[in-house]
Amino acid sequence: MKKFFTFLKKSNRYKHLLGGFLVGIFACNPLGALYSATVAGSCLELKDKLHGCPWDWIDWFLTAAGGGVAAIFWLFV
Repeated sequence: MKKFFTFLKKSNRYKHLLGGFLVGIFACNPLGALYSATVAGSCLELKDKLHGCPWDWIDWFLTAAGGGVAAIFWLFV
């Protein structure tokens, strides 16, 4: 469990997960949650790429995964 929290703290990955979740919650439906979180993650990584940082697929995936959690929430609500 300690490794998992260390993994999330590295490079502010927990912020990507939380941000994807929040974007997905505001989408108000499951498909919209997945789509909007994926687009948001892509935009964040493009911003990083344009500022000279490499594309980080882990951050992108965590943002999309946050949207996936929100989509699951919308499926049950």
